[in-house]
Amino acid sequence: MITIPTDERSLSFLDEVVADTPGGERIAHCMQCGSCSGSCPNGPDMDYTPRTLFALINAGQRERVLSSNTMWCCVSCYACTTRCPQDIPITDIMYALKRLSLREGLAGGTDAPALAKTFTGLLDKYGRSFEFGLASRYYLFNKPLSMLKMGPLGLSMFTKGRMSLVPTKIRQLDQLQAIIKKARQLGETS
Repeated sequence: MITIPTDERSLSFLDEVVADTPGGERIAHCMQCGSCSGSCPNGPDMDYTPRTLFALINAGQRERVLSSNTMWCCVSCYACTTRCPQDIPITDIMYALKRLSLREGLAGGTDAPALAKTFTGLLDKYGRSFEFGLASRYYLFNKPLSMLKMGPLGLSMFTKGRMSLVPTKIRQLDQLQAIIKKARQLGETS
């Protein structure tokens, strides 16, 4: 168990996380059992496990939490949420932390926001992910020199039929775009 120093903002940060998460008040019921951390497929890649992250939130370690990669490593599988004995909406808390991190400008330690922006741009345009476009656009605009390292992987995926060089659109894309537009409008008003 790590020792976490507290500061005077601890209540306000916890309150902010709770306010930004539907059902977020349940975080107060966390008993630090570790079910969430043990359930997470990406736990080893996280700066802090969900359990440790909740302890940091309770201790008011705002910058430490919001600049970590933990919420960006969350794959939204909901394994943690379904296994939590206290019914804490852990995945929803991760989304709230992503929003707070972006708002505070503390997401700079990870590439996830840039990757997410590239992904959602392709989703808006085609209605589905387009792996070649996702990888090439992301690396071209964010890590151009690293793009060369991805060549062998891309070639292997292409030869095994796992990656197309041309995107395909879903049927009735206009309906999906209308849903996305409405969701963005609702997000701006709340």
